[in-house]
Amino acid sequence: MADVDFGAQRVTSHPILGDLPPARPVVFTFDGETITGREGEALLPALLAAGVRVLRTMPERGDPCGGYCLIGRCSDCQVIVDGVSSVRACITPIREGMVVRTQVGLGGDEWVVAGDER
Repeated sequence: MADVDFGAQRVTSHPILGDLPPARPVVFTFDGETITGREGEALLPALLAAGVRVLRTMPERGDPCGGYCLIGRCSDCQVIVDGVSSVRACITPIREGMVVRTQVGLGGDEWVVAGDER
């Protein structure tokens, strides 16, 4: 398998776990940017390896959120996947061509600000 850059921030060698085994590259997009992950991995590790840290914003004030528990127990890593909002990035496997977007508030495209009278 040819060497593929799966992200500058990916751990490829660990003193206890050893080297990261080879994997087929899987290409998807996040907010319009092309991301290459590894076959069999969840969305969150692929995004973290690509340098993405903000996955959603809070409904009231728009505060940024990323991963917190990283095991599917909280809701901090919710993103929009192929038009479906509130998908947990930490437990969702990547697949070729998936379209992922930052989730704004509860999943709409507009900021929801406390006191906003829209």
